[in-house]
Amino acid sequence: MSRHGALRSGIVLAGLLAGPAAWAASPVGIWEIEMGDSRYRVEMCGDGTQLCGTLIWLGNGADNAENLPYLNTLLIDHAGPVTPNEWQGDLHLFGQTAGGTITQVGDDEIVIEGCVALVICKTYRLFRYGE
Repeated sequence: MSRHGALRSGIVLAGLLAGPAAWAASPVGIWEIEMGDSRYRVEMCGDGTQLCGTLIWLGNGADNAENLPYLNTLLIDHAGPVTPNEWQGDLHLFGQTAGGTITQVGDDEIVIEGCVALVICKTYRLFRYGE
């Protein structure tokens, strides 16, 4: 391997070892859940380091009488930062409150994990939505 090839390999490896904390993509924006039936406005709130997410759109069958009361309510409720690109706090999931972790795993992907009583856990993937 040439000296330049080894240098490039070292830079790539350093980037992989640094992991998600090495980049600081903003979670602020509109996000759509993986099933494509709800969208959320995510913004910094509270002291400016907390994360809030509001349900702003329901469709594709989710826009029914059972779900409509949750429109324009918080899903992510003032979650505090834990590490770069990770927040923890309360999640309000269609009438249930759960402790949760929100992790931005890429520029255009967020993973939300919520557990009720540390027993019943659910994971959701949200993708940045662009009109």
